Amino acid sequence: MSNRVVVTGLGAISPIGIGKDAFWQALLDGKNGIGKMTRFDASNCASQIAGEVTDFEPGDYIDKKEAKRMDRYTQFAIAATKLAVEDAKLDLEAENKERIGTFIGAGIGGIETMHAQYEKLFDKGPSRISPFFIPMMIANMACGQVAITFGFHGPSSCIVTACATGSDCIGHAYRAIARGDADVIVAGGTEASISEAAVAGFCAMKALCTDHNDDPAHASRPFDANRSGFVMGEGAGIVVLETLEHAKARGAHIYAELVGYGCNADAYHITSPAPHGEFQAKCMQLALDDAGLQAADVDYVNAHGTSTHMNDKGETEAIKTVFGDAAKDISVSSIKSMTGHLLGAAGGVEAIATVLAVENDAVPPTINYETPDEDMDLDYVPNKSKKRKVRAALTNSFGFGGHNAALIFKKYEA
Repeated sequence: MSNRVVVTGLGAISPIGIGKDAFWQALLDGKNGIGKMTRFDASNCASQIAGEVTDFEPGDYIDKKEAKRMDRYTQFAIAATKLAVEDAKLDLEAENKERIGTFIGAGIGGIETMHAQYEKLFDKGPSRISPFFIPMMIANMACGQVAITFGFHGPSSCIVTACATGSDCIGHAYRAIARGDADVIVAGGTEASISEAAVAGFCAMKALCTDHNDDPAHASRPFDANRSGFVMGEGAGIVVLETLEHAKARGAHIYAELVGYGCNADAYHITSPAPHGEFQAKCMQLALDDAGLQAADVDYVNAHGTSTHMNDKGETEAIKTVFGDAAKDISVSSIKSMTGHLLGAAGGVEAIATVLAVENDAVPPTINYETPDEDMDLDYVPNKSKKRKVRAALTNSFGFGGHNAALIFKKYEA
């Protein structure tokens, strides 16, 4: 018999707030976190807007000397883990750290570091490259540094599946705990890719919104007929997962139970989703089957909802395929309308939003929803959050390469 897995801690670093409470209140308020890029001079870029974390101070969470040896994406991961562990009230001195694991990924990794070191290479030669270049840049180092910082000796893994990264890390952590590999795992995603090279690359793909540089507050508009591309974001989302038995033994607050995980591949195209969301639908169904739930049991879908034409239409079709007639009764919203697209961190941050929706019986809105698309007719929770019973909620993450992931959280029942 597998272990039941519950969520006991939440750590969010986001463009609309740092910490669980600030993040959740901003979601309910429909706060816009998108503005002009400040990480670099973007005046030559087609897209000049992003969801930046503007109030983050690494020294609040990490020794200042150590922080200088970490890329921003790693700093985010350590800070979010610290917040999650504190929120879970884990007494790390009393815990067996060989039974605490770390499953944290990034879609891109330390691209700011890579960009800076390449500039140094070209300007001053190879002898001036930092000895910390590689350990600051590689995508697994956030996971590694979290384990080192907190002394977690349990199973450790960095899953990189583009924009599905955070959800896949949480899903694999869920399965590891269920089969008894660990008592506790900190899991999620982190990203800090608002750099010139990354933005230029996404612009070259025609993926980013470029027509709202003078109106960033209205740039990200998932499911709206006038959506025109996604907006880059940054941050980290880390959850503390543990066995129900372990949580009860230490008297932990249980936000929700993680009951389902599905993942598969479109095997269709390097960037475009398969037509009509066929395999996204199958991924959601895998999560429902894993959870032992029926379509009518789900009240909320936290959509991948990127504000691109193909994603939003295909995801809507996929939801209709899975939920059938019940789709009209489900609330569907995309918090990317407020945060932008956090890439590898999206699944972690959006899992936190989903868990809080379950706990609080409230659904965050899709802001900037002004013009309905005739092809999409679900309840996208336009512009204002709403109270409703959320017995179970599903969150989607779909990544370049055709990676699909879905998680299901439900209210904890003893």
